[in-house]
Amino acid sequence: MVYSSNRSLPEGFEIRNYTASDYEALEIFWNENGLGGRHRGDTAGIIDETLISGGHLLLLTDEKGVLIGSSWMTNDRRRTYLHHFGIAGHFRGRGFADVLLEESLKLSFNDGFQIKIEVHRENEVALNLYKKYGFRYLGDYDVYLIRELPEKI
Repeated sequence: MVYSSNRSLPEGFEIRNYTASDYEALEIFWNENGLGGRHRGDTAGIIDETLISGGHLLLLTDEKGVLIGSSWMTNDRRRTYLHHFGIAGHFRGRGFADVLLEESLKLSFNDGFQIKIEVHRENEVALNLYKKYGFRYLGDYDVYLIRELPEKI
């Protein structure tokens, strides 16, 4: 199990905290990389609420300040949920996911909660990354979701 690969970012690349002014670029990044977006309820307001409640949203930017990665951590005071974790396609396979995940885990471990992630079973690259860092298959559950809420009942 790896918790620190001693990898570092190339000069000019940065992992930093999300700010409200990042939302439009983040929305585009999430949509381009299949990670979520406004259409799934990932609004600027929801992000703000999760950050106020002790969550974290890390952004990875390149030397030009362009967003190339994200890691959003929310919690229910029992578990941290790591989601919207991804690296832009043309930056994959270069160690950026390791560095971003390590920073995410540091924050999560310091919060003191268990850490949970949901990964598509066919996403072998992501599965291998998460397993390398100690995530284990929970095994007994299928995940179900009601995404479209009725107006009012």
